[in-house]
Amino acid sequence: MQPGPPLSPDSDTGAIVNEAQLAKVLGYVELGVSEGARLVAGGARATDGDVARGLFVRPALFADVRPDARLAQEEIFGPVLAVMPFRDAAQALAIANDVRFGLTASVYTRDLSTAHAFARDVEAGFVWVNDSGRHFLGTPFGGFKESGLGREEDTEELYSYTQTKNVNVLFE
Repeated sequence: MQPGPPLSPDSDTGAIVNEAQLAKVLGYVELGVSEGARLVAGGARATDGDVARGLFVRPALFADVRPDARLAQEEIFGPVLAVMPFRDAAQALAIANDVRFGLTASVYTRDLSTAHAFARDVEAGFVWVNDSGRHFLGTPFGGFKESGLGREEDTEELYSYTQTKNVNVLFE
């Protein structure tokens, strides 16, 4: 995957929001290795070409991640993917729900009933089937549990800035 400017058709991932978040993402890469996960690809700051001037990280792919590892339990908000094996759909769902966060989830399957069951039962506010990352205009985006701040990207976000009051006046 190629980091780069968001409007470039050659870009797969964008820049990290600020230096502190960049340090956090790179710290999680180090943490993953120290926790015993296997870094398969990426995980370093991008230092070639135009991206060298920005806050870009080569997407990190970890294998052999334990479900109780911090790499699997915490929200990183950077291009870091933790891969964990599972026996069946029930165990995959249990692993997904055994975190205190629930912003998004993805399921990849050829079975539509499996997809619907996962989407129904996973404790996440936004679920993709056979995809990830895309947002759709006018649809609510937000998390469950300790993720997100309500709903964004739809009318619910506008309503969150209002306070409804009912006033009833009787004149005689």
